[in-house]
Amino acid sequence: MRQSEPVTIPKYLENTYWWAYLHPRAVHIFERQWLVNLILWGNFARLRNAALNEIGEVIHGRVLQVACVYGDFTEHMVRRLGPKGSVDVIDVAPIQINNLHAKLKLAGADPSRVNALLQDSSDLHFPDGSHDDVVVFFLLHEMPTEVRRKTVAEALRVTKPGGKLIFVDYHKPKAWSPFRYLMVPVLTTLEPFAMDVWNNEISSWLPEKAPVAKLEKKTYFGGLYQKVVITKAA
Repeated sequence: MRQSEPVTIPKYLENTYWWAYLHPRAVHIFERQWLVNLILWGNFARLRNAALNEIGEVIHGRVLQVACVYGDFTEHMVRRLGPKGSVDVIDVAPIQINNLHAKLKLAGADPSRVNALLQDSSDLHFPDGSHDDVVVFFLLHEMPTEVRRKTVAEALRVTKPGGKLIFVDYHKPKAWSPFRYLMVPVLTTLEPFAMDVWNNEISSWLPEKAPVAKLEKKTYFGGLYQKVVITKAA
């Protein structure tokens, strides 16, 4: 696993999510499978598998994971790698990259096929169409609008024509769901940008005239979560 040059940590991340991703004890607290599953109301494995199944039971190409994830998301993706498959994972926080190195070492991942890179999701250092598939797992709700828009544009840019761009994130629940009301104070207190994802479609942050061949959306758990799959036009 190789690591790129340091990047500047965005101010919004320092100011809003220091406690979850940047503090020295953050990894110790949050890197627990039972806890990330609890945060997602028991839906972590279901949503992880929904995203990975879009890539395939066996990964033959080059996949980009935009941002590290607490829990075993990356480990499960690495287990799907075929003989020619590879994974790049980017994150803007060194502590998260270091944590990923430790997790993958414990998982016995082949270091020649998994790259952990310090990069900003809104300014990726990959050529156009460099990845067969790109996955963004519970990241968009943590971003201010302009950063989110740039991240979506960059993720689409580095996806190969005919490849998939996969988003999994929060979604506004159905009217009958108690989580429609329970989650509002939680998100507005801890996730100040999350209500944007409730109130807008992910497609609304795509660039104008984006090369999209197909867009599919599915919701889960009474609508609290969504998976959006964009197939890039050839």
